[in-house]
Amino acid sequence: MSAARSALPSIRNDSEESIIDMPTSSVPLQSLWSVTAPPGPICAPLLGTQRAQVTVIGAGYTGLSAALHLAEGGKDVVVLEAADIGERASGVNGGQVIPGVKHDPDTVEAMLGPYAGGRLIATAAAAPDVVFELITRLGIQCEAKRAGWLQPATSEAALARLARRAEQWWRRGVPLDLLARREVLQLTGSARYCGGLLDRRGGTVQPLAYVRGLADAALRAGARIHTQSAALRLARLSGAWSIETTQGSLTTPCVILATNAYTGNLNDELRRTLVTVPSLQVATAPIPTQLRSTILPDGQAASDTWQLLRYFRLDAGGRLVLGARGVFAAAPTLRDVQYHYRAVHEIYPQLAGIPFEYHWGGLVAMTRDHLPHLHELAPGLLAGVGYNGRGVAMATVMGRLLARRALGIPVAELGFPVSPVMPLPLHAGSAIAARATIQYLRAIDGLARVRDRVLSKS
Repeated sequence: MSAARSALPSIRNDSEESIIDMPTSSVPLQSLWSVTAPPGPICAPLLGTQRAQVTVIGAGYTGLSAALHLAEGGKDVVVLEAADIGERASGVNGGQVIPGVKHDPDTVEAMLGPYAGGRLIATAAAAPDVVFELITRLGIQCEAKRAGWLQPATSEAALARLARRAEQWWRRGVPLDLLARREVLQLTGSARYCGGLLDRRGGTVQPLAYVRGLADAALRAGARIHTQSAALRLARLSGAWSIETTQGSLTTPCVILATNAYTGNLNDELRRTLVTVPSLQVATAPIPTQLRSTILPDGQAASDTWQLLRYFRLDAGGRLVLGARGVFAAAPTLRDVQYHYRAVHEIYPQLAGIPFEYHWGGLVAMTRDHLPHLHELAPGLLAGVGYNGRGVAMATVMGRLLARRALGIPVAELGFPVSPVMPLPLHAGSAIAARATIQYLRAIDGLARVRDRVLSKS
């Protein structure tokens, strides 16, 4: 789902009566990031017949990181983007730079074995380092802040799980901070949580500014980027790959598919390894200075522990940005965004009366095992997919891994496993299953909130 660029009137957060009266009215979509990011490079469509040593399909974090590292490695590289730079997931996410993967380290090693699992864990753990080092080295202006990443616990059971997670990272030399209720209250400004975990490796960026900065850097390094150049067909001919776009064609010995949730039918086998789910975000108007100083005062990003987690942060202008699972529709209705409004009020009741100015969303690519994957689909055809909601850091690293592989680095030296492609059985029904799962998890969270309210009154 790309961000609309039309002007958006603010919607007051005390308008629940109008939400009930007009439940099917669509909410205009505009991304906060599209308003506050500096302009990106102007790139033209691919015209005519061209050649490249490596072609990257997709100009998000994965593709642009790959192109940057390939160009710096001396390769003639072309990037094809179906839309504009940052118009899709890389420009509309929450901008949280999160270390690691969804699973805890012991679980990953149990899944993949100590060698492959250990390599994946180490690479994912260092992913924020790669992001912030690139930002510094390339001079990318993207409001980067490395204040850490919080996981506030919504229950004592969730806090116990976070304690086990902390212990596993402690054994690997990572000093995570297990927090008591009062410490989470101090760091978040919310009394909703009973404790939490602080990972100082994480941070935040303005996501659209970051992806545009990567594009600028790739161009300076010598890469060619063509926007409005959707790859329509990909075929192997005479030992090379032929790519047809909307207005041109390209021949190349090596292709990197960096399309993730937007893979479509370009490679059906890869597409069927992913389940795409929507994520929706809302942003308030700038919060008054005195009140703002009490909300996430040290600038951490946060993702709580509900089954359908809510992730939230402040932007550089003092707006609260909150995201959660979205809707499987072209645009959310007023009733749909009411869930997000209530989430804001539940976490921060002190924000009552402050209007919401922006609503936007995009797609998240989920994998069956909730792990990112690097694939070699065929000779000279690479892909990196499946960041499961942690794409800012992991996609940046995946781009570097793909570039290293395209530069001839042996698999054994990559520091990340290359996995076989395993399409999901009955993938055609995955969207229905995803909808049902979201509703089920939302119901579980709803029952837990009711239980918490009852207990708080007893």
